[in-house]
Amino acid sequence: MIRHVCMFTLKDENKESSIEEFMKRAQKLKELETIRQFNVVRNAKDTPASNYDVALIFDFETTKDLDTYQKCPQHLEFGDFVASVKKERACIDYEI
Repeated sequence: MIRHVCMFTLKDENKESSIEEFMKRAQKLKELETIRQFNVVRNAKDTPASNYDVALIFDFETTKDLDTYQKCPQHLEFGDFVASVKKERACIDYEI
């Protein structure tokens, strides 16, 4: 099993609305069959400003399933949106 954790800091301009839109659009990825476990989270209020704003935490059976997800049209469309609102990104894929 592969856990995919991808965290983002969003641009300061319209940050709250960008976070809301991120959360809404990310929920559509739940429809993808390759994702075994699905979590989309946002940083808790009153926590350090240096924390990332949002994160995707997805589990996949295999790295092949993760690769399929990375290349699927829904993910690519989501990625285009994220690219337009992100300031920073960090990602790790690890075995569980």
